Order: sequence, then C-alpha cells, then structure tokens
Amino acid sequence: MKIVSNRKLLGTLALAAAIPAAFLGAPVVAQSSLAMLDSLERGGWELRFRDGTPPRRICLRSGRELIQIRHSETGCNRFVVEDGSNEVTVQYTCPGNGYGRTNIRKESAGLVQIDSQGIVDGRPFQFSAEARRTGACR
Repeated sequence: MKIVSNRKLLGTLALAAAIPAAFLGAPVVAQSSLAMLDSLERGGWELRFRDGTPPRRICLRSGRELIQIRHSETGCNRFVVEDGSNEVTVQYTCPGNGYGRTNIRKESAGLVQIDSQGIVDGRPFQFSAEARRTGACR
C-alpha cells in the first residue's frame, strides 16, 4: 500500500474540485442573456452617426437589432464577449458576408451609444453612433 502525503492529497483534491468548477462556469458565458438589450424601450429609434452619415430610423422590437446594423441578414453566429447590466459587446460572423464586433452602452432605456466595426461585402466598416428612442414605429 502506497502512502500519500497530506500536501499531495490536498493538491489532488484542489485540482479535482477545480476541473468541474471550470466546466460549470463555461455554460454561463455561452448562455448569456443580453438582458440589457431587453430593457431598452420598444418602438421607433433614430441612429445618428458621428461621421456625418445621414441618420437612420429603425424599429426596435428586442434591442438585438442594434447588434448588426451593417449586417441585416439573419443566420449570423454570435458570440457574447461582455454581458453587463449597462454594456454589451457581441462578435458575430455572417457566413459569406463578413463579420463584426459591436459594443452597446446604455445611458437610459431610450438612449444608447454604439461602436461597431468589421467587414461587410468584402469591405471594412467602422462607425460610432448614438441611438435614441423617437416614439412609435412607423
């Protein structure tokens, strides 16, 4: 019978406890809720781009429409980088049409700041914008 020292036994037990903890922590990231986007007011919103691009109006139903401003297609894969109560960052890939990374910072339920960059139609894009609720969807 082999005798194991207390130090070795404690190290083995710590490792055994750490491995399941690491796996239990992983799904939390994968199942991010993006609750901040759900807390935004529904309705008509206006995006004002800081580079002088004419404003754009959108109808916000879930808040997730703000993630892919330059990629309007569905079927894009998303990876949540940050999922905070006032700020989210999401990376996404749209097969055959590029990718993007968008950061959205909530100032109130009707006002957010957006920074996004990526590739669309083979060309790079980058923009900063303020999105503000304007009323009902039109």
